[in-house]
Amino acid sequence: MTARILITGANGGFGRLTTNALLDAGHRVAAAMRHTTTKNVEAAHDLGARGAHVVDLDVTDDDSVERGVAESIDAMGGLDVVVNNAGIGVNGFQESFTIDDWHKVFDVNVYGVQRVNRAALPTLRQQRSGLLVHVSSLVGRLSLPFFGPYGPSKYAVEGMAEIYRAELSGFGVESIVVEPGAYPTSFVSALAAPSDPERSSTYGVFAEMPTQMLASFEESMAQTPNQDPQHVADAITALVEMPAGQRPFRTIVDSMGLGQPVGPYNDLAEQMTRGVYESFGMGGLLTVQTTS
Repeated sequence: MTARILITGANGGFGRLTTNALLDAGHRVAAAMRHTTTKNVEAAHDLGARGAHVVDLDVTDDDSVERGVAESIDAMGGLDVVVNNAGIGVNGFQESFTIDDWHKVFDVNVYGVQRVNRAALPTLRQQRSGLLVHVSSLVGRLSLPFFGPYGPSKYAVEGMAEIYRAELSGFGVESIVVEPGAYPTSFVSALAAPSDPERSSTYGVFAEMPTQMLASFEESMAQTPNQDPQHVADAITALVEMPAGQRPFRTIVDSMGLGQPVGPYNDLAEQMTRGVYESFGMGGLLTVQTTS
C-alpha cells in the first residue's frame, strides 16, 4: 500500500538514502530540508526529479515547520508517516560545549522533532492512523565520551517517543524508534566542535582524545564494509511497510557490534515498561488501536 511520507533532513546522509528507498518502493514522499535553492539545491533537484515533493523546512523555526508540514499534506493529499531524521552531531569534551552549543543541538535534535510532530499530529489523530518514526542512535541508549550534547539529545528523543507511544495508541498512531550505529555518511564530516576550545586545551595530553576516538571510529567503519548506511534506509522502509500494530518499538541497525549489548538492554527496558504500565492498569496504552 502506498504511504504518504514526510521526512526531515532529506538532503543528505540517512535522509537522502531513505527518501530514495521510499521512492523506489513506490511511496509518495515530501522531502524536507533547508536551503533548497542554495546550499542544498543539488539534493533538492535530484530528489525532485525522482518524484519527491521537495519542501523548504527548517525544524528550528515554528512558522517554517507549520508551513512545510501543511504544504506537504496539501501536495500529497494527506499524510500517513513522519520520519524525524534531521539532526546534528558533535565531537569534543562535554565541558567545552557552551550552553549556546547545547541549545543549538537540542533545537534541532529534540525541539525540532517536537515541532514537526505537533504540526503533523492533528492530521494523524483525526484520521485515526499514522506512524511517527524517530531516528535516534545507539548513543541514545549507551553513553560514550566525546559526543557532548548529542548523546543526551538522543536520550531525550527516546523518552519523547516512549511518551508519544502511550498517548497516541488510542488514536491509531504509532510512535517508534530507529537506533543506527556509527555509519560513514556526511553526518560524520559535519560534526560540530565545541565553542570553547580553550577549555579543552586544559585537559593536557588527554585533549587529543576526541579527535583520536573519531579517527578510530572512521577507521573501524572503513574496515567494516557491511556497515553500509543503506541498511538504515532499508530498515526504515521496511518499518513503514509493516502492518500497523506489528512494528517493534525499537529497531537497532548496526554491523559493528555496539548494537549487541544494546539489544538485551532494550528487551529488558520493554519488559520493565510493560510491567510498570500493567501495574497501573495502563497496559493497553502500549498497543496501538488499529481500525482494521
